[in-house]
Amino acid sequence: MGLIIGLADTALSELEKGYLRQKKVAGVILFTRNFGSREQITSLINEMRAIRKNLLICVDQEGGRVQRFRDGFAALPALAQIGALYPKSPGKARTACRLHARTMALDMLAVGIDLSFAPVADLQRGNLAIGDRAFSANPEVNAELVTLYSATMQAEGMAATLKHFPGHGTVKEDTHTDLAVDARAPMHIFQQDLLPFATAMLAGAKAVMTAHVSYPQVDAEIAGYSKRWLKQLLRIDLGFSGAIISDDVGMAGGANVGPLAERISRHYKAGCDLILVCSAEATQAAMQDNLGMRPKRKMVQPLRAKRAARARRRVLAQKFSDQFTRLLALTAISP
Repeated sequence: MGLIIGLADTALSELEKGYLRQKKVAGVILFTRNFGSREQITSLINEMRAIRKNLLICVDQEGGRVQRFRDGFAALPALAQIGALYPKSPGKARTACRLHARTMALDMLAVGIDLSFAPVADLQRGNLAIGDRAFSANPEVNAELVTLYSATMQAEGMAATLKHFPGHGTVKEDTHTDLAVDARAPMHIFQQDLLPFATAMLAGAKAVMTAHVSYPQVDAEIAGYSKRWLKQLLRIDLGFSGAIISDDVGMAGGANVGPLAERISRHYKAGCDLILVCSAEATQAAMQDNLGMRPKRKMVQPLRAKRAARARRRVLAQKFSDQFTRLLALTAISP
């Protein structure tokens, strides 16, 4: 198990440089607070790589309202715009899905990002945190587009991260600020919310991020703290062998089990391989605790980006610009 930590600002402090050298740190997640320009973020990533070349550098560059890097990067539409196109023209929706995944992955690979935590595999059913971040309310449509998006990302050299397992879209609460309970019968969760995850896993998605949601008809624990969800249903029943990543330990949805060290411990015992500690304050607290952890190489290695040099060449080529223009044209005609 290892930590993926957050940074305070656009430049590394001496304290943070020390954090990056610690074995329990597997990587860094970047946010808008860390971004000044394309040149600055590239320099920051290069500085982190100079301290420790094998760090996982991560971000949430989904498009729409969740896009951490904006100025100098492709302004990606929300996934819901692609899903809205599907009933009118499934072929155009599939094309837009491929273009979105390719644009996002290449743009991130070009500056040295390993992982953009994408795609959102949740159903678009009114959750306050998910909203238009998801493709569709229809499980079959969602499964098709999530699987296609994941495969396209991975073909370009970036591992896909399916989030938020086993499905965050049907509950209303935003787990950044509230506890969330999905009290439906297991059959409904398995046949609907879980379908996009299962389909994309079968197609080879390399990582899954857990939800801070409890499903008491399956297990009283929230999914990220649940051995039943992670060790039994995900690892054994679904046969998933990739990396399991927790959602941010600082979110209110997972805070009811106790202090930060307890939350990290619970994620680890449930089966998480990598644990997100996103705020700078939580990172400082986590680094002070003697957590006795070390990332497993077999889980981290498959998440490192491939073909970064090729990505840089393609980002600078006219082809990249043409593909992005085509994506915007397609999503602009969605109903």
